[in-house]
Amino acid sequence: MKDSEYFKLDLITILPAIVFVFVMWLVYWLEVKFYFRFTDNGIRPDRLSGLQGVVFAPFIHSGVKHLWSNTLPCLILITTLTYFYRNLSFYVLLMGILITGVLTWFLGRPSYHIGASGVVYMLAAFLFFKGILTRHYKLLSLSFLVAFFYGSLVWYVLPIKEGVSWEGHLSGAIAGIILAITTRNKLPEKRKYVWELDQYKEDDDPFMRQFDENGNFIELPEEEE
Repeated sequence: MKDSEYFKLDLITILPAIVFVFVMWLVYWLEVKFYFRFTDNGIRPDRLSGLQGVVFAPFIHSGVKHLWSNTLPCLILITTLTYFYRNLSFYVLLMGILITGVLTWFLGRPSYHIGASGVVYMLAAFLFFKGILTRHYKLLSLSFLVAFFYGSLVWYVLPIKEGVSWEGHLSGAIAGIILAITTRNKLPEKRKYVWELDQYKEDDDPFMRQFDENGNFIELPEEEE
């Protein structure tokens, strides 16, 4: 499989991110339009019923600012996940949401934890560490891009800002690392040049025949050229 075939952008690549973000905005619109309050469906660590938030919390937000702060990262990171790890993307997204939510329920304070921030941290951690572990040059470059654009996120896995679920951020980062270590991804085959092929014979190569065994250029007879 060639790199150009492996890294291909199409509707399937961008659709998961669009659907995920659409549901986020739909839930918020329902709250505003019909005066619903979905916060109680978030993750509540001190209650067994709070486990329902493992599924619902990523799509519930406290306001437009909170919602918008997660919209662009989700669009970018989910699309990136699907683009570079198509065969793993659904599994990583689903398991990442579940692991992040369960860890938040175990680690979190006794309050409602809502928002897609944990998913953002999970995706950023997965993309960064998976690229490092695979050592494929394109995926390694992706790791550095994620570190460049989202490196500042690391500070918010600590309780440095009141009202922010740092436990959800930390849980997301842990989930991303776990998935990066435990999943296997089929990498594109490395492109080989002609001289790297098993059937390559130096004596049959017109270019190599212009040099002697010491690497000195020799002029071939006209008919041989």
